[in-house]
Amino acid sequence: MFDSGIGGVNVLKEFIKKYPHNSYYYYGDTLHVPYGDKDLDSLLNLSTNIIRFFERLKVDLIIIACGTISSTCFLKLKKITSIRIIDIITPTLEYLQKENFNKLLLFGTSRTIDSHIFKKNISGIIEIKTPEFVEMIENNQIDSNVIKKYLNKYQNIDALVLGCTHYPLLIKEFKKYLNNKVIIIDMGKILVNSLTISNKGKYNLNLYFTKIDDNLINNINKIIDKNYKLKLIVE
Repeated sequence: MFDSGIGGVNVLKEFIKKYPHNSYYYYGDTLHVPYGDKDLDSLLNLSTNIIRFFERLKVDLIIIACGTISSTCFLKLKKITSIRIIDIITPTLEYLQKENFNKLLLFGTSRTIDSHIFKKNISGIIEIKTPEFVEMIENNQIDSNVIKKYLNKYQNIDALVLGCTHYPLLIKEFKKYLNNKVIIIDMGKILVNSLTISNKGKYNLNLYFTKIDDNLINNINKIIDKNYKLKLIVE
């Protein structure tokens, strides 16, 4: 499983909860976070390097726990490896197409929104770029005023789609400014409920990051409550 930083660990948590008897390998590219403002060639190069890393580990399944990479590079990444790859966005699109939401709001990175992957598949969805959110989360510096600015305009919605895996870490903040009837859609939860994988091994969790600092460690410990091994990847 991989992401630009801590966001995909939210997805990882959901998999460990449902499938606790597996070996998990997570790659967080914290040296290059955020991905949402990078050009497409850079995103493809970074994600290709991560795929090669997982090939060396001989994993059985790769999950793109990153909305930006899922919306821009998924189809190309599928062609460069024989390992099965699943993206984070497709199951959410399938879920939204089955549900009867009248007013949907999507928060996403600039790249995800520019791809219009949601608008092309979900009629009437409102796509909003929220570029500040990822860095706030990675740096543990949550600014409620920024969140309020985005949500104050959209009070009459049925559901808020979190189009980046970092954003579940802001759910408590989102709820402060939303009607309590608004459904918050977490792509990680949608993915794990849509997928069936083996659960017959032994739990083992290795977290690889390209940059490690105290903020990262604090964020990991907020999400993961099981033993893990933390390793630095040196480029």
